[in-house]
Amino acid sequence: MDLQRRLVETVSGDVGFDAATRALFTMDASNYRQVPVAVVRPDTVDDVVAAVTAAREFDVPVVPRGGGTSLAGNATGGGLVLDLTRLDRMEIDPPTRTAYVEPGVVLDDLKAAAAPHGLTFGPDPSTHSRCTLGGMIGNNSCGSHSVAWGTTLDNVVSLDVLRYDGTRMTVGAGDLPPELATLVDENLAVLRRELGRFGRQVSGYPLHRLLPENGRDLAKALVGTEGTCVTVLGARVRLVPLPAEKVLLVLGFADDVAAADAVPAILPHGPLTVESMDERIVALRALRNPEPPPALPEGGAWLFVEVDGTEAARTIAAAVDVPHAVFTEASRQRELWRLREEGSGISTRMADGAEAWPGWEDTAVPPERLGAYLRDLRALLAEHDLRGIPYGHFGEGCVHIRIDFDLVHAAGVARFRAFLEAGADLVVRHGGTLSGEHGDGQVRAELLPRMYSPAVMRLFARFKAFWDPGNRMNPGMVVEPYRVDENLRFVPLMPTRTAFTYPHDDGDFGQAARRCVGVAKCRNHSGSVMCPSFQVTGEEKHSTRGRARLLYEMLAGEVITDGWRSTEVRDALDLCLSCKGCRSDCPVNVDMATYKAEFLHHHYRRRVRPASHYSMGWLPLWLRVASRMPALANRTMASPRLSKLLKRLGGIAPQRDLPSVAPEPFTTWLRGNPGTGGEPVVLWPDTFTNFFSPSVGVAAVKVLRAAGFDPVLPAKSVCCGLTWVSTGQLTVARGVMRRTLKVLAPHKDLPIVGLEPSCLSALTEDLPNLTGEKLNAFTLAGFLEAHAPQWTPPRVEREAITQVHCHQHATLGFTPEAKLMERAGVRNSRLPAGCCGLAGNFGFEREHYAVSQALAEQTLLPAIREAAPDTVVIADGFSCRTQVAQGSARRAVHLAEVLAEGL
Repeated sequence: MDLQRRLVETVSGDVGFDAATRALFTMDASNYRQVPVAVVRPDTVDDVVAAVTAAREFDVPVVPRGGGTSLAGNATGGGLVLDLTRLDRMEIDPPTRTAYVEPGVVLDDLKAAAAPHGLTFGPDPSTHSRCTLGGMIGNNSCGSHSVAWGTTLDNVVSLDVLRYDGTRMTVGAGDLPPELATLVDENLAVLRRELGRFGRQVSGYPLHRLLPENGRDLAKALVGTEGTCVTVLGARVRLVPLPAEKVLLVLGFADDVAAADAVPAILPHGPLTVESMDERIVALRALRNPEPPPALPEGGAWLFVEVDGTEAARTIAAAVDVPHAVFTEASRQRELWRLREEGSGISTRMADGAEAWPGWEDTAVPPERLGAYLRDLRALLAEHDLRGIPYGHFGEGCVHIRIDFDLVHAAGVARFRAFLEAGADLVVRHGGTLSGEHGDGQVRAELLPRMYSPAVMRLFARFKAFWDPGNRMNPGMVVEPYRVDENLRFVPLMPTRTAFTYPHDDGDFGQAARRCVGVAKCRNHSGSVMCPSFQVTGEEKHSTRGRARLLYEMLAGEVITDGWRSTEVRDALDLCLSCKGCRSDCPVNVDMATYKAEFLHHHYRRRVRPASHYSMGWLPLWLRVASRMPALANRTMASPRLSKLLKRLGGIAPQRDLPSVAPEPFTTWLRGNPGTGGEPVVLWPDTFTNFFSPSVGVAAVKVLRAAGFDPVLPAKSVCCGLTWVSTGQLTVARGVMRRTLKVLAPHKDLPIVGLEPSCLSALTEDLPNLTGEKLNAFTLAGFLEAHAPQWTPPRVEREAITQVHCHQHATLGFTPEAKLMERAGVRNSRLPAGCCGLAGNFGFEREHYAVSQALAEQTLLPAIREAAPDTVVIADGFSCRTQVAQGSARRAVHLAEVLAEGL
């Protein structure tokens, strides 16, 4: 009997030996890659026991894994990967201020469950929306609040664990097994001297927690062992009271070294957090996100200091005496913390496009040594001709930095090793630790002898041998480690000729796929725009990270071997809505909509495509024909028998109503209602406005004329090519775009106003990427802000809720719309970021209807049902308005229509 058969017989969860599943788990958020033998996703604790039993029977290593956000490579391995994210049971016990959690519980879910009791879990890594408690226990994660509440280790009460030999134990403080008691009693001096010197000393095993004065706490000694000793089945953790009044003080400094030098003056005042931010990260974020970054006090670096109460903020501000700002509103605080939390992703690409990588990601020194350490780190980077942007948990002396290592070529890898060795010696000279929160993994374990004496290294080996004498638990980490330059993720990739030009990736599709560094912000269930299908299915392959992994493995050719014809990649991309949410929400700006279009272009080259690619992919052409006989077209679509036939032939969901064609296209109306003067501006006649919603175009004309402009049309029909792009028909799309550019040539000096966000996004993003040409295009509000800032809009005085189109959120931004509505007296509430679920052709396709509706029911439709009858529903996207119309009794309108009503 082989391992696969045994697992299938004994595990009720998913057992994956297939190429797609194995490819999804080759990497975490580090520089390392290993192909697992198989992946098991247990549904129960009994499944975990059964999986480990099978692994032992066939002598296969076990690699426990949570959210896969480790930066040290300790969540990758060539054995049996246990994806424990489905084990998410938890119980809150308010009287004892504790909680029991299974390893798959996501930190934000625990915090949300504890909050009604006035409690929280103290440690909070920047990945709090997707990291699991099991992973936090494995790495001894810390986060920004460790200044006040310590590391994960400090907040673990007891652990339920499983050894590789099948033994289950509950461990905590108290008596030790005789072997471990002997280990401690014979080495009291060395344990006291070398371990536990300061809070962020995470490297190695925390054996000092076995000392008598520390309660001989076996649970705490197992925290941070990175899955090398046991598999955690559950944990009782400590909860702490929530602060009465969270206040965020932001202090401005000349640079990061000056900020570091100020930390010792802040700590005596009892801050909850002291986090740093660098101006270069803020600048990078501004380059890559359509929404402006939050305003900060004057400075080149900042400390974000969270305190309990405004009095504490004033006290610290007076003690430091630098430019500062105090933020008491929760929304403003969230905006600033979001900027800080995305630092690790943002800093993976330099301003000049150079790639930067983890590897020296979370060293830590005593806070009083931090400024001196940063000065020496600058010198070391310059010595090795490397660049990086330091930031991080300055209150605990912990520094995050992504460095522009060349990990592709042999010379660059040699420099990587040389820098790590010199860096390790530098940290030790400052009394610090190689790891301040992410564990040692593959990137630091080899360097531990530079930090610890041979005696301590022998103790680590003895401790592991007690739990795992055969070295089958996550081998290659901490004890008997891999080399730092072994198992690097940068393998040779399949050469490709692409349709898109990928200007931000040097024209290299492999480099584009390599953008994903695994921080997994896309594994978010909180209703963000990015990765709507993951929010429904919870499956890794439906996250941006999962799809990027599969594309990378397709190019690597080791696990996924059939290149562009890969069914594994096709199936993972099938539920991608091409919403472009990742284009802005992903900290490294992975653009999965573009990658999907590229893949479909190659996958279906000279092959028959899905029916929807012909029906909805060629929609502009069909609508042009239908507009010549709209009454006949509408009677046909309204006929139950003919409509059913059309849907079946076109791959359209039978539950969908087909939109009616307007009696008169918008272009016909405008040519019959010419302007009487004003500054000319091209009003883009997109397919949806022109043939489905001409009233939107009419409203926009009224608004533009009221603002002193004369909207004009291109001399001939034009199209942005969106529907061909979204279905991967890129040769046709490029031809359509080039024809459009020729038609627009006489208007090359005029700005373009677009009314449909998806079409406008295609003009500003896809058209340059396919043709190399750029257009000067705006949303209506964006145009008025730029070209008519003095214009006073009509007073509307309405309550409104707004569904922002995904493409507008991702590529255009919503700030001008928000400002315009405020000036018009529209009291607007923007719906929490989330996709409407229709997403152009996606929600109309037969096989996607259920996912489409599930997404609509997450945020959009419930909000509309709860809105007061006189609240106007604003949705500039035709897809969004269609989803509202077909899922509720309400009608959504375009912002242009709201403003025109005021006129």
